[in-house]
Amino acid sequence: MIETGRNTEDIRKDATDLYWLAFLLTERQDLSIDIAADTAASSDYASPFFAEWMRGWQRRLVIGRALTAIHNELADSARRTRVAHVNGSTAPSNWSLSSDTTKADLQQALLSIDLFPRAALLLLVFEGMRMSDAASLLDADPALIRKAQAIGLGELTANLAGQNAPGDHRGNKPVTAAPKKFCSWLRATALCH
Repeated sequence: MIETGRNTEDIRKDATDLYWLAFLLTERQDLSIDIAADTAASSDYASPFFAEWMRGWQRRLVIGRALTAIHNELADSARRTRVAHVNGSTAPSNWSLSSDTTKADLQQALLSIDLFPRAALLLLVFEGMRMSDAASLLDADPALIRKAQAIGLGELTANLAGQNAPGDHRGNKPVTAAPKKFCSWLRATALCH
């Protein structure tokens, strides 16, 4: 068999991952399909090193396209975040997902978070983006993004625990407990792929 870079299954997996990233940012299936398809279609590369580099570049391209498409909604959510009250000013340093968290659980928990805190959480925690890059993409100052990240982590933790964070923007109930078992983000990434 002649190797021509990547097989159809690899391309399908990458397109699915790009779609999921776009959907978590936009909550819009049609837009997410378009963004992922346009981005995945440009992925013909031969060397393994270049393939990894391109996957990272494609993720950044999807993030940029998704955030551009929802710019107005993101700005509205940023205004809500600016006036929201957060318990604690920073995110917990040892936060990670439970080993028994499914992709569907994670998606439901993330989509119940208001847009700006969710975007900050996805970019900083899940994508491991630098604050300066996130500030540029979100068109916001780092202090607001740190606040949004703390709100997002609090709500995500509460949502995954089966309860909802106090003061979230979707009218949910206060938190009384947090998930008991956590694992590293690498493990969660393996679960989601």
